[in-house]
Amino acid sequence: MLRRRLNRLLGGDERRVDSRTIYIGQRQGSASEAFIPPKFCDNRIVSSKYTVWNFLPKNLFEQFRRIANFYFLIIFLVQVIVDTPTSPVTSGLPLFFVITVTAIKQGYEDWLRHKADNEVNKYLVTVLEDSRRIRKESEKIKVGDVVEVKEDETFPCDLILLQSSRDDDTCFITTASLDGESNHKTHYTVPDAEKDLESLTATIECEQPQPDLYKFVGRMHIYKSNHEPAVRSLGPENLLLKGATLKNTEKICGVAVYTGMETKMALNYQGKSQKRSAVEKSINAFLLVYLCILVSKALVCTTLKYVWQSKPGQDEPWYNEKTQREKDTNLYLKMFTDFLSFMVLFNFIIPVSMYVTVEMQKFLGSFFITWDKDFFDPEIQEGALVNTSDLNEELGQVEYVFTDKTGTLTQNNMEFKECCIDGFQYKYSETSSELDGFCVTDGPVSKLQQKAGREKEELFLRALCLCHTVQVKESTEQDQVQGEGLIDQVDGLGVDGEVLHPLKEQSGFIASSPDEVALVKGAMRYGFTFLGLESKTMKILNRNNDVEMYDLLHVLNFDPVRRRMSVIVRSISGDTLLFCKGADSSIFPRVRQEEVERIRMHVERNATEGYRTLCVAYKRLSAEEYAQADAGLREARLALQDREEKLMAVYNQVETGMSLIGATAVEDRLQEEAAETTEALQGAGIKVWVLTGDKMETAKSTCYACRLFQRSTELLELTVRTLEDGTKRREERLHELLLEYHKKAVQDAPPVKAGVTRNWSSANYGFIIDGATLSMVLSSSSESNSSHYKNLFLQICQNCTSVLCCRMAPLQKAQIVKMVKNSKGSPITLSIGDGANDVSMILEAHVGIGIKGKEGRQAVRNSDYAIPKLKHLKKLLLAHGHLYYVRIAHLVQYFFYKNLCFILPQFLYQFFCGYSQQPLYDAAYLTMYNICFTSMPILAYSLLEQHVCIEILLDNATLYREIAKNAMLRWRPFLYWTLLGVFHGLLFFFGVRYLFSNPALQDNGQVFGNWSYGTIVFTVLVFTVTLKLALDTRHWTWINHFVIWGSLAFYVFFSFFWGGIIWPFLKQQRLYFVFANMLSSVSAWLVIILLILLSLLPEILLVVFRRPCGPHAQQTAAVTPISCKRLMERE
Repeated sequence: MLRRRLNRLLGGDERRVDSRTIYIGQRQGSASEAFIPPKFCDNRIVSSKYTVWNFLPKNLFEQFRRIANFYFLIIFLVQVIVDTPTSPVTSGLPLFFVITVTAIKQGYEDWLRHKADNEVNKYLVTVLEDSRRIRKESEKIKVGDVVEVKEDETFPCDLILLQSSRDDDTCFITTASLDGESNHKTHYTVPDAEKDLESLTATIECEQPQPDLYKFVGRMHIYKSNHEPAVRSLGPENLLLKGATLKNTEKICGVAVYTGMETKMALNYQGKSQKRSAVEKSINAFLLVYLCILVSKALVCTTLKYVWQSKPGQDEPWYNEKTQREKDTNLYLKMFTDFLSFMVLFNFIIPVSMYVTVEMQKFLGSFFITWDKDFFDPEIQEGALVNTSDLNEELGQVEYVFTDKTGTLTQNNMEFKECCIDGFQYKYSETSSELDGFCVTDGPVSKLQQKAGREKEELFLRALCLCHTVQVKESTEQDQVQGEGLIDQVDGLGVDGEVLHPLKEQSGFIASSPDEVALVKGAMRYGFTFLGLESKTMKILNRNNDVEMYDLLHVLNFDPVRRRMSVIVRSISGDTLLFCKGADSSIFPRVRQEEVERIRMHVERNATEGYRTLCVAYKRLSAEEYAQADAGLREARLALQDREEKLMAVYNQVETGMSLIGATAVEDRLQEEAAETTEALQGAGIKVWVLTGDKMETAKSTCYACRLFQRSTELLELTVRTLEDGTKRREERLHELLLEYHKKAVQDAPPVKAGVTRNWSSANYGFIIDGATLSMVLSSSSESNSSHYKNLFLQICQNCTSVLCCRMAPLQKAQIVKMVKNSKGSPITLSIGDGANDVSMILEAHVGIGIKGKEGRQAVRNSDYAIPKLKHLKKLLLAHGHLYYVRIAHLVQYFFYKNLCFILPQFLYQFFCGYSQQPLYDAAYLTMYNICFTSMPILAYSLLEQHVCIEILLDNATLYREIAKNAMLRWRPFLYWTLLGVFHGLLFFFGVRYLFSNPALQDNGQVFGNWSYGTIVFTVLVFTVTLKLALDTRHWTWINHFVIWGSLAFYVFFSFFWGGIIWPFLKQQRLYFVFANMLSSVSAWLVIILLILLSLLPEILLVVFRRPCGPHAQQTAAVTPISCKRLMERE
């Protein structure tokens, strides 16, 4: 597997053999050929990152890539090797704690991935070997094995279909977990393959694995004794993909052609890489600044030490003569060790404990998402799930949301709404008091009860019953036992109001498109029931309960360029009819123009209501017309070259001069609150792109329904249809359109005012592109063209309010996300989807969200967060994301600030102690400052703070913009916190020094020593930084009170305790009774209280006198969650 990946990276794939030969059932093809069993990869799926053997080295390597971890490792080694003023324990212990906590967390997450892999790999499948059915684990399937799959089972690898239990040698599958389409697709067995698989001797030659789901080229050589081998071509219609599910077919047998990591599903996965949040990048940048401050401090002290010692008598005073060894030491070596000693003394300016606190904040904070009751879905009895807690704050920085359509924006549940026959609108009513179950609403009042003629009505309903590819699903005994509640039926109303009971033997329809089923069910409501297709004969039950029979002669399949489908049928009376249904734009030009105006109004109104509209037309074919069409179609279907173009020409020739009968409106139900959610996201300044494998019309109507496209939105379309210009090459036309759209959307667009996103600007454009055109944009023939196209495309997209990408392969979805992610400004991206076809984009985006939908759990397993419904995304981003970001940004800035306050007095002290590396604080204080005295209040703040009430955050989506683009971790706020730290550090040191200018601070005239000096500075420091956090806290809980006042009480208790006992394990006890002695002085009390007040005074004045600015500042500054709650209660 590693070799294959290296090959792919180094371009070695081109030099490999471009086809593989597979021996069915591991049996040799012909006796004359030498049999060399080929080697292929096994059927194991691997999504985990570590193994038992590489966990330790790989995890340590990843952790020490962090600047702070690597830096502390170096400091620890320096403390061990060089004689430094502080013990190695002071930096070694916190580092060990950080590494261990992180390793346990990442190890646990990977164990969950291993567990999920094992579920797939240990799944039992049936393999046919030597006339026996053997149950094997899925991972043990080899290429060439014949595998048996039963209904509703998932294919364990990519198979070529050899045998089906259906009489017509077909099988039905759903590929919802691959491309998001939950409709049924028909696949075919290899023609002329023997029914008895044991006696089948054949080889398959096919292409090497490649990720395109819709392409497959191969051929099968069937060997029969005393005959030339028969060769049959293989295409995508013979290939069953891993991850697809068998439907409406009892069982099939297929031969494995691609296994494990070579299946198309696995090739469409992106590798799971370590995702890093933008906050972590900011932390690293700030660390470098503080590292520079640290090095410059050490350099200044080292230089001044040697300048001071160069004065006579200073280097070697009479009371402190040097030993011979000290005199012999090299000067430069001594300077270097002094520099390292200063580095170790000041190294506390780099907060290692910040990493522990950040890890704990992320880990514990993620439980708030899991516990949130608003995310609980009663339907599936589950709430939200957090797979990666490293990205909580990234939820507050999202600029682009890439969403799947099927199952994410929509429920994939089509419902027939209304129809229009010959210009009259028919709205189905549930009550039979309306005329014939119809509610005729259009037209003047005098014509209210008028309808189209009965003949027209029946013709229209026959068209709905015949023009489709729907199959009737036979009910099984199991279905009948399950009872009426599960029968997938709609009761129809007869013409005289009597109820037509569902046919007992029928348990539902299956089709290649869910709206085809909706239309057939719509016809059932009006009394026309489709009974099924039996050996090319379609049966219909009409309003009079008579069965009508039609011979199905040809199906002219739907395709995205024609945007219509037709059937040619022959009635019992011998009439040959063509029924056609399709998009209005493709039907209107092919019918009589006087018929169009009557129906256009209905179609346009339905489209603006967000319904999917289709127009229905018909044509009677004379015997000559049919004979000509039949001959043309047969000839085109046998062509090996340009087959599609030849078929298209015949289709276009037949589908002309039709009569328009009417139009239908079908609703694809949106997920609940889908439109409100997308509107809130756009209000928050987030751009929403829809990436789907579905058809353009379907996706477009969903975008209108979700309010991503408004009625005023001008759509810029870049699809295969718009590139079809007979006079120009496709690439020329692509370039022309890109330049035209760029001029419209980018060059001519009005400039955007600061603080206003383009969503609300006057120019309102929507952009539509399909997979085929995207391939042309991303992989143009010349390299320079490709990057030029890409830049134009990206600029157009970024200037549009919404973008729709349809007919996307899973890997193309990931390419789009990657392109935006790597664009100028590196915007934060979020992908959300519910199927395996969304896994690639979920892994590619900064934040991946899986929806616990109907399409399996691959998306959930590979996501960072999983939620039951799309509507939950609003709260996840606007409330949780916003709060997490504000909390962690404050945590980071506060940590740097409190450590600068801590170390600056230590640096200033060197100027007064002859640069002798004398510590100002005791070793216990040095070690415990970050671990015990100041760590808990900020951890509690970073978990519980709500600077704005959650209800207000959800109501005012625009508040999300105020923290956009990492606003709280930019250089300006960083500079403010750094200057505040410098101000406090100077005040602490020189304030206490001013006190010490009067030496007699005690009643008995005794003077305080240097440890008393350090202890007073430390006491002021601990109280000031803790009370500063108390001033910043807007949302007080009992936990905040407990940790803030508890930390201060603990410091006082510890200082008494540490100095009040003689500790046997200490060589020297510097603080023996220092703290108690210090508090006996009134002057010390006065200076401590005064310095704390002076330090916090500017902050207090700022809070009191600062006027709120901006539209939401009043809420941000003044509303606490408690006052918000009271406000809402009052309302």
